[in-house]
Amino acid sequence: MRLLSSRRSTLSTAVALTLGLGIAGGMSTAAHAAQDEPAARVAVAAYADTDTAAIAPFVSEEAATLATEPLDAIVDDAEAALDDAEDAIAAAEAAEDKVAAKVEKKKLDVAGATTIDTSVLEEHVEQLQTIAVTPVLLLPASTADAAGDTAQVEKATASLLQRLEKAEKKKAAEIAAKKAAAKKAAAEAAAKKAAEEAAAAEASASSSGSGSGSGSGSGSVSGGSAASSGDNSVAGAKATARALVADRGWSSDQFSCLEKLWQKESGWNYRAYNASSGAYGIPQALPGSKMASAGSDWENSAATQIRWGLGYIDGRYGTPCGAWDHSQSVGWY
Repeated sequence: MRLLSSRRSTLSTAVALTLGLGIAGGMSTAAHAAQDEPAARVAVAAYADTDTAAIAPFVSEEAATLATEPLDAIVDDAEAALDDAEDAIAAAEAAEDKVAAKVEKKKLDVAGATTIDTSVLEEHVEQLQTIAVTPVLLLPASTADAAGDTAQVEKATASLLQRLEKAEKKKAAEIAAKKAAAKKAAAEAAAKKAAEEAAAAEASASSSGSGSGSGSGSGSVSGGSAASSGDNSVAGAKATARALVADRGWSSDQFSCLEKLWQKESGWNYRAYNASSGAYGIPQALPGSKMASAGSDWENSAATQIRWGLGYIDGRYGTPCGAWDHSQSVGWY
């Protein structure tokens, strides 16, 4: 706890005593000189009547300087320097504790030293705290030294906190990069798995003689029977699409365009996911949740995805061949 009034009292007393001793010494010297030299007696007399010029021959330069500076100013300077020094030390200690805690918790790599040397400044604080026994003529110099070292500690504290902030930002960027890489790897693995499953289903369908063909033989399959079969394989999805195309009154040529369009978009894989855009399913709806308008099972039903996709094509391009022409022209539909 700081005892400011006590400091001010003791300091004022010390200053007054020093000035008194300096002036008294000067008067004593002048008196002895006056006994021997008439000129000295004149100087003593002049000293008694003037405030600055006459004391120069008998009082030291430091005492004369103090005599011209108000005692309150000396006390205020010392108190301010002491307060600033103690605040700087406290701030440095708080910064050290903060850095130590975050380094341990977040495993940060803070460049440079993580401690601040305040030993010199602490010595100045001790000097200024014992002002009752401090030679008054040395007090202004101690005050100036304390102020200089306070500035150095404050600068070191600011530097430490800046380096901590930089380390935290670097750590956050590293974590974000790792998460992004993991997400990308997961998406690529899912896409690869989906492609493998689609290829296996295609091969199985071809070997069993249930390939897509031109669609002329399966055009009579009703939309209900194909859609309710739950066959999400490539062959099953194409059969469903062929039936729904026919239900809309479109020709087999339109199914041919549709087959090529969705082969390009998803390979007719109902789980196809584009990690870059977020598009999903056979028609690559963006976002995939749009397909919920065709059924709540849009994520796991090829038939629901196809119904939504045909409605989208009808509303925007009129026919599958119109959508395919647009895709060939600009790369998307």
